[in-house]
Amino acid sequence: MPILDATTKAELTTLYEAADRHYHGLRHIEALLKLLDEHRQAFADPEAVEAAIWFHDAIYDSRRKDNEPASAALAADRLRGHVDDTRLARIVAMIEATAAHQVPEFGDGAAQEDAALFLDMDLSILGARPEAFDAYEAAVRREYGWVSEADWRAGRGVVLRNFLARPRIFHTDIFARLFEARARANMQRSLAVLEA
Repeated sequence: MPILDATTKAELTTLYEAADRHYHGLRHIEALLKLLDEHRQAFADPEAVEAAIWFHDAIYDSRRKDNEPASAALAADRLRGHVDDTRLARIVAMIEATAAHQVPEFGDGAAQEDAALFLDMDLSILGARPEAFDAYEAAVRREYGWVSEADWRAGRGVVLRNFLARPRIFHTDIFARLFEARARANMQRSLAVLEA
């Protein structure tokens, strides 16, 4: 049974349709929901993951450093009483984990795998076709339009180098097979442009 009702989805849709959301908007949510549908059989609790998808970027302001905890707090507020406390804690932890894209520790292996798959779906744009990846990079740059070009190049370079330094960008075999090689190629190409 779905965790989110139509009223909550409508409220979240309004947030995602804000004019300053060039990447972190409704299309991003729809892309993740499509991936969830495509890989639904891999998830132990797809409804909880769906809730995490809907809430994970609900609060998004490129000037803030607390978007993920604020989005998780909104989820906790809206979902309390609709799901049991254990399930709610897992949803909140998945949302908070999008800050660093490190899988949170759960005592439950199935919940841990769901979180890993969720984080991989959130990063799947990194392994998109080059033209889609370039459009994503341009959209994120627009969201940071207030940052000077020099500061953008330096900051974005750090983000890309941190991902490239990981032994594996994607936590799960499913998404590593689908996206790892192209994600590395896309980010190396982007880094070369930033450093030019």
